[in-house]
Formats: sequence, structure tokens, C-alpha cells
Amino acid sequence: MHQVGYRRTALTGQMAMLANSSRSFPRHTHDQYGIGVVDAGGHASAGDAGRVEAGPGSLIFVNPGEVHDGWAVGGAPRTWRMLYFDPALLLEVLTDIREGAPPAFSFAAPVTEDHRLRSLFDAAFDQARSGIQGRSALASEAALFQLAACLHEVKAARVSGRLSTVQSVFVRRARERIHTDLAASVSLAQLARDAGLSRFQLLRHFARELGLPPHAYLLQQRIAMARQMILRGVPLAEVAMATGFADQSHLSRHFSRQMGVSPGRYAAA
Repeated sequence: MHQVGYRRTALTGQMAMLANSSRSFPRHTHDQYGIGVVDAGGHASAGDAGRVEAGPGSLIFVNPGEVHDGWAVGGAPRTWRMLYFDPALLLEVLTDIREGAPPAFSFAAPVTEDHRLRSLFDAAFDQARSGIQGRSALASEAALFQLAACLHEVKAARVSGRLSTVQSVFVRRARERIHTDLAASVSLAQLARDAGLSRFQLLRHFARELGLPPHAYLLQQRIAMARQMILRGVPLAEVAMATGFADQSHLSRHFSRQMGVSPGRYAAA
């Protein structure tokens, strides 16, 4: 069984997702923050916090750029709902709540149990779905602020303070080369030269710091760029060309594997 649906909401930068699936998802990242709840079945994943499981009623979180996978516990379908937020939207809301405090943050844990937070998520999700039907964004915005305020109070979100290391300077150089042109073909040797490392050293440091080897990291960035272009209404053939995929079917294969839906269905949202 595999049913996944994405919908735009009344708030720019917010997406709602409802899924019922037994499918496993490979290691990947998102370019958005994700907050959700498991309604039925069991969901397991492995990421920075190690292996975790979430059952009915559990809240689940994902940070932008956080490498994780996901599978159904016991192979049985699980049902879950998610709200995805562009970083700019959630940072704006939390900055307002914190009255100018540093906006950079990350969710503290991938899974938690909190009845009040669950109730506020349910309200925000319901308003998000209502907004799809043309209602005012006011109620959705209010529900989002209440949810974000609770996240702050229970410290589900934490201020990020990760310090750069000498190694991350090398990896940053390679990332900058990748982001200069995501559609460009780049070799490991080129990235290693830019980073000032051997190819093996770059592979080791890249995987250690980012959780993915360079080629997988590049693929994730291409999918993120494709997602944003699709939401802007760019034709899929143009999206594939602009993001470095060989053709539209190549884009569709990788996009569907990660997002659970084809680019065409995502565009229809």
C-alpha cells in the first residue's frame, strides 16, 4: 500500500502531507522543517540520533539537511501527517515569538510524546487543510504561532550553535563548488582539488560531516531545487534540464523515490 498526497496551504512556505504507506524511503534530506504525527502503525528511521521508532500519537520532527531514512515497523502500513515549512517562514515565526532572539534553531529530537503539542499540531494541520479550500490565512497563521510557541516552551526546538572545524572548511569548499551550478557535471577529483584534499579524504570528511557522500549530497540538492521550481509552475522538462537530470523520466524516478509522489502529482498540489 502506498498513498501519499501533498497540498499547498493558505500560508506561503507551508505544505501539508498525508500518507498511508508501507514503503521504505532511502537516506535523504529535506530543504524544509517537518513536524508531524503518526496516526496508525509504526514508523522507524535512522539519522543523527540513531535508530528511533514512533507509534500512534508520537510526534516526529525533521530538520533541513538532516540525513535520515524511514521504514514501516514490521512491514505493515503506517499512517502519518506532516506539515513542512520553508526555513524562512518558521524562522520568522520563532523570531517573533522570541522577540528578536537568534532565529537559528533545530529540533532537539526526531520523536517525542507531548499531548499538548500533539493537540496544537492537530489544530494547525486542520487549519492548513481548511486553508486549501480558500479560507482566510488568518486562522492558519494563528494556529502556526500557537504551535511554534509551544515548541519553544517545551524546548522541542533548540538554538543551533555548531562550531566549524578545520575539516568543515574543506567540506565547505566542496559544497560551494557543488552549489555554484547544481546542473553541472563535477568529478570527485575536481571537488577534492577545490577542497585541498585527496579524493579519499574528501569522501571520508564529507560523509562524516554531512552524512552523505558528495554524489548523494548533489542529488539531494538537485531534488530540493526541482521541488522549488515545480511549486513555481516551471514545466517538468525544463525542471529536469535546469537541475542536471538527464531527462524528465530521470527526474521523476529520483523525485518519486524520495518524495513518495511523482513530480506531476506534486505539481498538482
